[in-house]
Amino acid sequence: MGDLRNKKIITVATTGAWPTKENTPHVPIEPEEIAEEVYQCWKSGAAICHIHCRDDQGRAAMEFPKFRKTVELIRARKDCDIIINLTTSGGVGLSEDDRIKPFSELLPEMASYDCGTMNWQHATVFENNPVFLEKLGLLMQEKGVKPEIEVFDPGMIYNAQYYAKKGVLKAPIHFQFCMGVAGGIKGSVKNLVFMKEVMEEVAPGSTWSAFGVGPSAMEILFAAVAMGGHVRVGMEDNVYYRKGVLAESNMIFVERARRIIEEFGCEVANPAEAREILGLK
Repeated sequence: MGDLRNKKIITVATTGAWPTKENTPHVPIEPEEIAEEVYQCWKSGAAICHIHCRDDQGRAAMEFPKFRKTVELIRARKDCDIIINLTTSGGVGLSEDDRIKPFSELLPEMASYDCGTMNWQHATVFENNPVFLEKLGLLMQEKGVKPEIEVFDPGMIYNAQYYAKKGVLKAPIHFQFCMGVAGGIKGSVKNLVFMKEVMEEVAPGSTWSAFGVGPSAMEILFAAVAMGGHVRVGMEDNVYYRKGVLAESNMIFVERARRIIEEFGCEVANPAEAREILGLK
């Protein structure tokens, strides 16, 4: 693999829970659309795909048949070795059993682990209670699925430290800093530096990635690369490529991230290199 210190992982989050075809006609909703977009993003440089699915009305959902079909279609591309990372949230107000079933039965290499409860978008509660988080972490260990610890504020990093001490999470931990979401920490370089410092204090040896929602997207993308982290891009987090201009695909986000990484003097990690960086088996 050579020297991996100069390699940067691009995660693409193609769909998410909120953008609809009314928000942008370009967001992939159906399993066939998502799988094709993932394949094209892999060809553009993404090493990880973070997957959400929707119900037949295009709403956020954790419908297992949709996940199964999406994963099957991605895996059917024999030349594509992208790392599959399934959501365990899918939206708000969904049942814990439904949130668990996709990763526990489809066995992706990674799945998201939202490390705390928060007020979401000043509108509702995104619940991740302690009992659920312990159940989730232990089941991921049992199934051999690596948690991606999504943190929306610094307190969630300390939660991860607590669960690591309890054995619910295992080191090395991989964090995804989710910035600029209403109800969480604002996306800014200053705040990203702070989040990284907290992580290094309480979970040394961890790997990390970051993204910014909306106006903070480019600031966090540039800063994450400059600070030695990895990056996430895609329509889950932003549907505009630049102010007032809708992104026509997820691929253009991946291609821009690749250019930024390479212009900075780094290299884009392929999936095999990403597996080694993250300690995936």
